[in-house]
Amino acid sequence: MLAMFVGAVEATIVATAMPAIVGELGGFSHYSWVFSAYLLMNTITVLIYGKLADLFGRKPVITFGIGIFLLGSLLCGVAASMGQLILFRLLQGIGAGAVMPIATTIVGDIYSPEERPKIQGYLSSVWGISAVMGPAVGGLLVEFLSWRWVFWVSIPLGLLAMVGFWLFLHENMEKKKPQIDYAGAGLLTVVIASLMIILVEGGVRFSWTSPQIIGLSVIAVAAFLFFIVQEQKTAEPMVPFEIWKIRPLFIANVVSFTTGLMLIGISSFLPAYVQGVMEESATVAGFTLTAMSIGWPIASTVAGKLMLKIGYRNTSFIGGIFLVVGGLLFVAIVPAAGPGGAALSSFCFGVGMGMTSTSFIVLIQSAVSWKQRGITTATNMFMRNLGNTVGAALLGGILNGQILRYFSERGGKVGEELTLDSTNKLLTEEQRSELLPAVKALLQDGLSHSLHSVYVAVLIFGIISLILIFFLPKKKNWQVDSSSS
Repeated sequence: MLAMFVGAVEATIVATAMPAIVGELGGFSHYSWVFSAYLLMNTITVLIYGKLADLFGRKPVITFGIGIFLLGSLLCGVAASMGQLILFRLLQGIGAGAVMPIATTIVGDIYSPEERPKIQGYLSSVWGISAVMGPAVGGLLVEFLSWRWVFWVSIPLGLLAMVGFWLFLHENMEKKKPQIDYAGAGLLTVVIASLMIILVEGGVRFSWTSPQIIGLSVIAVAAFLFFIVQEQKTAEPMVPFEIWKIRPLFIANVVSFTTGLMLIGISSFLPAYVQGVMEESATVAGFTLTAMSIGWPIASTVAGKLMLKIGYRNTSFIGGIFLVVGGLLFVAIVPAAGPGGAALSSFCFGVGMGMTSTSFIVLIQSAVSWKQRGITTATNMFMRNLGNTVGAALLGGILNGQILRYFSERGGKVGEELTLDSTNKLLTEEQRSELLPAVKALLQDGLSHSLHSVYVAVLIFGIISLILIFFLPKKKNWQVDSSSS
């Protein structure tokens, strides 16, 4: 639970601090890369760590992962430029990939099937507590200490978790010959990294028809084709294709991808709207994200009871409706709505995420045998992470492109040449107060207009999620596979 808390709180605490980080280090054009770099390595390493834990034991692998994560956290806190921060976030992501999947696996190892539902409730509470605390603590640290403490605050907790594993987790490992799909991991890294660069920089630093974008597109397609060939011929593929032939799993994984994309769009950019356009503090911005984090665990608890009465399809469909409602509220938001309007939108989205994610966990675990349960759970986690990764890049690219277009059309009216980094000045009260009224109004209008485009994209993915959920099998009750006992 402690290790999961350290990993879970990272998801929201950094987003709250980003406006302050950009205000000090500059580099608004690289805003989304702070999230993308972390998510890229987290996404790639999740399945690799799962394999390593089967080969070498849970304890050494999760200890290694936490250690790398904490080293990255320490370095992030001393970063002197946006480039350094992005590099150290890559390192942080390499370690974070071990925490969630192995902590979940350990629970499966040490508890019987009868005990696991209660323990899952404990783990859900960790997500709820960390998600509520992350934005609030992040906002307070930024306001009263420094954004650097956002990265340092997890170090003592991570060290305590490492000590706990070595003192209390005892396991007898059967020696196995390593069969790790390094080629598949490498090819997938190339595919995702190329795609991220295309989405973030296309239309911003490079035109869509430039040699750089065309070259990266060719590399991404070629690497993906090689990845498919590699996965079909290897004995232990990173992503076994047979599980994608099961319709409920296919739909659950695709919806996890789209909801992961929506999640990063809201958690990454909502603080910038609240601070830059609404002119609220980092603490207030943090509490608007906290509303989502309150709705999520509440809905997860309700979903567990609803599934027994109306089945996982209907429960997840209700969640899909809330996702669309949350998306609509974000599209309709205006500065006059204030933090309360942002919090309401955030809460509705959190309810949708709680309903769908809990339903999918039950669906996945009941759709396959015990021998496949681990890899199907890891694959679903991978798809959520992949959605986060692509979403940070795609929505960051939309934001940057729209801001540039807005400034090029209207920047001449204030007699200044505005760039992406001009937006930095909105994100701290001190720099905002130094702006001329006309310049500040134009910058805020540009940021608001551009974030509106991001929220339209979020809504579209919410509608896609709802449509996909509709095609889940109409099965109210299910049998848990007897081989799990």
